Amino acid sequence: MRTSSLPTSTMASSTAVHRLHTRGRGNLFKCLKNLDAFLRRRVGTVAVTARNEPPRKEENEGGRLSFYAIQAQRQEQAERSVLIGCTPTVNENKIIKFLSRHGNIKKYFTYESYGTYAVVEFASREGVASLLEGAGIPNNGHESMVPYKSRLMSLKSLGSAELSKQPWSQHNHLQTTIPINNLMQKLCLEESIDQQIIRLTEACQLTEENSHLRFLVCSLLKDIAAAYFPECSIQPFGSSVNGFGKLGCDLDMFLDLDNISGRNLKTPKSALTLEYQMKRADSERTVTQSILSVIGECLDQFGPGCVGVHKILNARCPLVRFSHQPSGFQCDLTANNRVAMKSSELLYLYGQLDPRVRQLVFSIRFWARAHGVTSNIPGAWITNFSLTVMVLFFLQQRRPAVIPTLNHLRELAGPADRSVIEGNDCTFVSDVEKIQLQNSTETLEQLLSEFFEFYATFAFSKKSINIRKGKEQNKPEAAPLHIQNPFESALNVSKNVNGPQLERFVALCQESSWLLQQRYIRAPKGADNPPAHWGLATLLLPSRIAMVNSRKKRKTKPASEMVKSLLESLRPVNQPKN
Repeated sequence: MRTSSLPTSTMASSTAVHRLHTRGRGNLFKCLKNLDAFLRRRVGTVAVTARNEPPRKEENEGGRLSFYAIQAQRQEQAERSVLIGCTPTVNENKIIKFLSRHGNIKKYFTYESYGTYAVVEFASREGVASLLEGAGIPNNGHESMVPYKSRLMSLKSLGSAELSKQPWSQHNHLQTTIPINNLMQKLCLEESIDQQIIRLTEACQLTEENSHLRFLVCSLLKDIAAAYFPECSIQPFGSSVNGFGKLGCDLDMFLDLDNISGRNLKTPKSALTLEYQMKRADSERTVTQSILSVIGECLDQFGPGCVGVHKILNARCPLVRFSHQPSGFQCDLTANNRVAMKSSELLYLYGQLDPRVRQLVFSIRFWARAHGVTSNIPGAWITNFSLTVMVLFFLQQRRPAVIPTLNHLRELAGPADRSVIEGNDCTFVSDVEKIQLQNSTETLEQLLSEFFEFYATFAFSKKSINIRKGKEQNKPEAAPLHIQNPFESALNVSKNVNGPQLERFVALCQESSWLLQQRYIRAPKGADNPPAHWGLATLLLPSRIAMVNSRKKRKTKPASEMVKSLLESLRPVNQPKN
């Protein structure tokens, strides 16, 4: 991906996507103050604030914006941005010069996805409006066009007078993580497992540019939905905003209709009042299904770049699934999914408390994907959300604990933090500075090794995982894996996981725990003949443990013998046996 910025602005570091330090921007905070409160009201159906309570600060003592202020900032940035398909043989400097005729360009970047695209951010919305006024409707003669205008456009070269045919920069690339083999080579160049984990996190996490593109796609889709609901918004949730998303992850969004004006109006003093005439339905679920059905049809028929649209309306949470080709994102669109947004905020908060949280989650999730424990395909696999909750639960079990329980975060919450959604208590403190952590000094290597040991011996048959209380509880149902939803306590977020998949996860934890105990695998620095792969890279190699859910019954070696065989295959030449 090629990123450029005009002299009027400076690009933020890609390693600080979710750690915005914005001291000295008082005017911006004042502007975002109302926006953040505006978005908070959207998430919770009940928000209680104490009388005469001072407004909640948008910046804590560490100089960081709140979760919702960051979302508001990115949404405003997206409204000033356009997505343009470009011919790769033209000169990008002349393209930017051409676009600058319509207004000051604050920054831009390019990437590859079914062609070359540029995300261009103008300094004001007037620049976007001017650009749209100057754009034309394509005329292909033999084809008829749906005359829907959007901020997704194509730039055509009409001759050498405007655009010279010079190649684009070679720094453009797909917005996905580097191939696993290349990543493993980079990991083996590090000097410790801690540094390997940090390197993996930096290589996989969402960049500033990728986050910008995700919010821009939401903004483009909002323009379509606004034809029916002018005051709506479409907001990303999940991995796109919670701090644990990796390059290439799906884009989960929800259509937010809760803040449409006219709800809960005060009783007028006069004897007359006006109300809108509206269609009625049997339930909110029916309304949601109808809305998503219409929006899905619009995306399919009118949405530029939206392909493979599937309306999955009978699921527990109705959704529309499709691919957005210009961005390369696989998208899921739901409606009024406010609990999911609170879950995103909670994970974001945990990730801000201690850098080891995000780094450990990235490593475990990458390890799980390398071994097929998780998958993009729906099925009996453990989901990324379930695996993240398992990591958080493990960190709560450490002595001293690395992170607090959700109940403790609720105790620290103030009146402005109060949130009740559909009868579920989603209250927790949002200001990181109010949370006092215990003095945990364990290294990333120690935490990684202890994670595998913890779940290799966990009593899954009897106990459930609960980050609200931070302790094991008796399972309320017979599901192989029970992880209580942090806010909807009656739900098991891992209900889809079957017995064989859980057994395979436990076997892989046993294998990884064993591997990390081997001296020459754990620390090759200074060794006379270091192995080709060591530390975290060793854990990403294909497992030698037999599939426990194999359909064919065949005699296999004991697990201990298979692990020893694996160790022998990894042992460097001339390395003495223990």
